[in-house]
Amino acid sequence: MSQKFDVIVIGAGPGGYVAAIKAAQLGLKTACIEKYQDKSGKLALGGTCLNVGCMPSKALLDSSWKYHEAQADFAVHGIDVKDVAIDVPAMIGRKDTIVKNLIGGIAGLFKANGVTTIEGHGKLLANKQVEVTAADGTVQVYQAENVIIAAGSQPIDIPPAPVDQDVIVDSTGALDFQAVPKRLGVIGAGVIGLELGSVWARLGAEVTVIEAQDKFLSAVDEQVAKEALKIFAKQKLDIRLGARVTGSEVKDGEVTVNFTDAKGEQHMTFDKLIVAVGRRPVTNNVLSADSGVTIDERGFIFVDDICATSVPGVYAVGDVVRGPMLAHKASEEGIMVAERIAGNKAQVNYDLIPSVIYTHPEIAGVGQTEQQLKGDGVAINVGVFPFAASGRAMAANDTAGFVKIIADAETDRVLGVHVIGPSAAELVQQGAIAMEFGSSAEDLGLMVFSHPTLSEALHEAALAVNGKAIHIANRKKR
Repeated sequence: MSQKFDVIVIGAGPGGYVAAIKAAQLGLKTACIEKYQDKSGKLALGGTCLNVGCMPSKALLDSSWKYHEAQADFAVHGIDVKDVAIDVPAMIGRKDTIVKNLIGGIAGLFKANGVTTIEGHGKLLANKQVEVTAADGTVQVYQAENVIIAAGSQPIDIPPAPVDQDVIVDSTGALDFQAVPKRLGVIGAGVIGLELGSVWARLGAEVTVIEAQDKFLSAVDEQVAKEALKIFAKQKLDIRLGARVTGSEVKDGEVTVNFTDAKGEQHMTFDKLIVAVGRRPVTNNVLSADSGVTIDERGFIFVDDICATSVPGVYAVGDVVRGPMLAHKASEEGIMVAERIAGNKAQVNYDLIPSVIYTHPEIAGVGQTEQQLKGDGVAINVGVFPFAASGRAMAANDTAGFVKIIADAETDRVLGVHVIGPSAAELVQQGAIAMEFGSSAEDLGLMVFSHPTLSEALHEAALAVNGKAIHIANRKKR
């Protein structure tokens, strides 16, 4: 007889492992299935985000920024550093250690909360049975009262540039370079492409980013995206917009990329090429034909507002369902579903999910953009405060960018907070907290912010919404 659980979670990424821990905390007998193995063949919990995504990329972003600062910016502080060098294998080793520690942390949390870990590939069958195929090919079937599918996503391949994980790599391969490539190509000017391009550009690579769209960062507030493009150009990221890759050829350890843009046919040769054109849901071989769960033509699982599928007792969260492919969105969906299974009311506010690009300066936003609101015909007031006018940013020698707050012209309710600059992610989170409580720009303006802090830029932007900023000249009302 198959072992029975109250909840079986397929996938141990940010959606799955958080759902499993929460379900166990709520008194449900819970198991979590994961097949991913590290380089040594050991089970590695944490999914893409922890193993080959958010966490390792942030480790490299921080290391590369420190190198860049030591090389280019220490002199302004009066610090004289001679012959700064980067030891790439040591940097990669540090990243690997951080990942290993985090994986161990999840295993410890599973143990502490009584979550059963099942190693292998999970597949949902009919009647909420889950088939697990181990690495050695042995198969076991488990019965569940409830199933949460959290299988995550994987990089999209494109035929003109097939990944070989040597010369042409995906985002995973780009985290393991053992030397700085002299010439680096990146296909895709999205979050992943910009972050990974930034890492290697700081370390000395000549980086060209090839983007098919004519508009840069189309989902980001236009004013922020425009500023970002200017800043990245100063950082010597060569971003080619409206450039469509038509083919590539690997020869003698380098790759020639063919693409078309406004100037016609182009050819560029690189030592390494990163393909970062997006990600697709992992739903292939996760659902049996008779499971009853429906997916769309792009492979996403159909769910309602509380992540329930077409089968009672079966839920799906994270990258396999609609919405942004963000780790924090997946985690909150996992918690919501676990609470629902336990009979509690829970909901995710999809209108207030912050998004961040961890370049330097960071780019972050929450709520609606100016172009969205104008497109919807909403009358708005906008307040902007530049970090160039922030004493704290000056002290840190980090004054690029600004804070932008958008409020409803009639009610003064904050509808969007967008930041490009130092600690953008943290400042946007402050905006998200205010918006969750229905704050007006005036409310933010009336709060006391400590001085000197970067947070004061948020305070001043809120004041600027209604023409009351103190530390910049206010726009004259027409």
